[in-house]
Amino acid sequence: MTEKLFEPIALGALEMANRIIMAPMTRDRAGPHDVPTDLMVEYYRQRASAGLIVTEGTQPSREGKGYWRTPGIYSQEQIDGWAKVAEAVHGEGGKLVMQIMHCGRVVVADNREYDADVIAPSAIACGDKVPGPDGVPTATAIPRGLETDEMPALIQEFAQAAKNARAAGIDGVELHCASGYLVHQFLNSRSNQREDQWGGAVENRIRFPVAILQAMADAIGGNRVGFRISPGNPYNDVDVNDPEATFAPFLKAANDLGLAYVHVVDMGLEGLEALSMIRDNWSGPIITNNGLKADSANAILAAGRAEAVSFGRAFIANPDLVERIRDGVALAKPDYTKLYTGEAEGYIDYPRAGE
Repeated sequence: MTEKLFEPIALGALEMANRIIMAPMTRDRAGPHDVPTDLMVEYYRQRASAGLIVTEGTQPSREGKGYWRTPGIYSQEQIDGWAKVAEAVHGEGGKLVMQIMHCGRVVVADNREYDADVIAPSAIACGDKVPGPDGVPTATAIPRGLETDEMPALIQEFAQAAKNARAAGIDGVELHCASGYLVHQFLNSRSNQREDQWGGAVENRIRFPVAILQAMADAIGGNRVGFRISPGNPYNDVDVNDPEATFAPFLKAANDLGLAYVHVVDMGLEGLEALSMIRDNWSGPIITNNGLKADSANAILAAGRAEAVSFGRAFIANPDLVERIRDGVALAKPDYTKLYTGEAEGYIDYPRAGE
């Protein structure tokens, strides 16, 4: 039984018709100048029956881009492109928030097609490789460690991105604090070896994400701001030892900001009960993600362990995922060779059930 999945809920100002959320997924279909395309408009429109769509990670600046053909939200052309996405989703009765993702040191320069700084908490390269324009894993660039006096302007860059998202008609924003990108790089002691107030002790390492969340809340209202974490995720060369020691104080600090939700990628780690750890340190709504099926997701909701659930790859091949779950229809499988290539193919050509 999956009744709980279909109950309406409000996460802050985000009123959802159901508790099934489309998770953010990079799809590499942005156009020239990192502007959303008509293909992207159709892709999101098709999936608007989700209670909430979280967009693919979107860079707040030229320096924030690390991957091939990811969209931005810092130019008027990009804002106008996202406005078309928002209009299409709203036209189908849906809601969406934009995930703001700054890659920090996780950059292959050829993915950008322009020159821009590669920045990070410290001048330490990411040890993992990242796909280049041809999809071949490539060594990342060596970053420049940020100066202390650069931090206020960088924080405001995120706040401006939130304002730009709202100017495009998007309902809210989600700060990407996971997967080894810039915010996670500040949280993590392997990538953050600073000796100023932004590094070292955990209260300093959490300072950057908390400051961004506060700035975003000041810019558009905390009830339209969420954030995503992945405690214990080693992706992009971050240390996974004792994640609770970092994320518990981060959650406690963020709890005071009146935010809409926390979105957790539950790694299912031995010795870390992620949802319990979050409940102990965070009083707001929780969205949980990672390998869920309809029944297991419903059980989590029914037990009160989270308020909503997100699905990623299931939404790729099932634009009508909500309806399929409701009607007990088998799910289609995505063509994994077309996740990041193919333009319309493997992107907007998946049929709905019965078509």
